[in-house]
Amino acid sequence: MKIWLGLLLSIAAVVLIFFVNLNSQTESELESLTVSQTAPNFSLTDTHGTTHSLADFQGSYVVLEWINHGCPFVKKHYDSGNMQGLQQEMTNQDVVWLSICSSAPGKQGYFAAEAWNQMTTEKGAQPTAVLLDPDGYVGRQYGAKTTPHMFVIDPQGTLIYQGAIDDHPTADQADIAGAKNYVQAALLQALAGKPVLQPRTKSYGCSVKYGASL
Repeated sequence: MKIWLGLLLSIAAVVLIFFVNLNSQTESELESLTVSQTAPNFSLTDTHGTTHSLADFQGSYVVLEWINHGCPFVKKHYDSGNMQGLQQEMTNQDVVWLSICSSAPGKQGYFAAEAWNQMTTEKGAQPTAVLLDPDGYVGRQYGAKTTPHMFVIDPQGTLIYQGAIDDHPTADQADIAGAKNYVQAALLQALAGKPVLQPRTKSYGCSVKYGASL
């Protein structure tokens, strides 16, 4: 009996180590995407049932915005109209704007497609599409850590910015007026043919509500 008990405990220890290492690997992958590398291609379905691939937008600047309308930091930028204004400004210049939800079913920010469409209309949001990533594969592929977490990709498919939307990491709408909008600055510099002066910042907000990574 003692031999069998010892064997079972050993097996349990091995299994535990496996899952710890797997989780550590996942966290490591969230740090892996760097500016100046080719942005990983992906395909996701939008809230209207249409599939979009990043490769479809080659030749255009693309913004990826990780979103969760239950997050106070996201509410800051939507309730104030700040995010919608930036979306409209950039899509008017032929920038593709993809809002991506990586919240898992049952977690904050997860909604069915119909609910997403209603919220997008009610909030006056102006993305090119809202993409659903309930298994979190694309979010982990990009290392998206917070909502919002912003990425800008150039027409050649190279990541030229990732990080925060601005330099005021609070949930207070009053801070928007005095903030430097990193995403706007990166896009205006790139659209003018200039290098992005601040290509990476630390994102802030709520953690992305991923499900199990197995």
